[in-house]
Amino acid sequence: MSGIVCAIRGGASSQPTINQAIGTAIATKLPIYFLYVLNLDFLKKGSQSRTQTISEEMQELGEFILLAAQDQAARQGVTAEGVIREGHVVGDEIVDLCHEVTADYVVLGRPREAIEQNVFTHEQLDQFGAHIERETGAQVIYPGEAEQ
Repeated sequence: MSGIVCAIRGGASSQPTINQAIGTAIATKLPIYFLYVLNLDFLKKGSQSRTQTISEEMQELGEFILLAAQDQAARQGVTAEGVIREGHVVGDEIVDLCHEVTADYVVLGRPREAIEQNVFTHEQLDQFGAHIERETGAQVIYPGEAEQ
């Protein structure tokens, strides 16, 4: 098995990342594994019933985001699977999925400069991408870049 791992969060900011994954899949004829990671650590302080309800709703949101990405890929003739993981370290989940599917490529979104609350700066994202390449052997691609 081989393919393209593409971690997404949903919303308009994920669209360039999804487009890049689809373009790479078309060029390489590889399937895409869209990954959505649920980090539910913030729920540990809430009541058990409330935690369960929020967890279920976030799971449903993740499924919806993945289905939308899969549908977009399918409309362009690309095979795509959605994968939801629970974890507090997104990078670990990306690396684990890369190993599971023997990924050839990983598509990572770049933060927009206008957003001050990004998870990564560009420099940190480049370091993160290099870490993924070392750990998995997959080539990291950012939106707007062609695979090499």
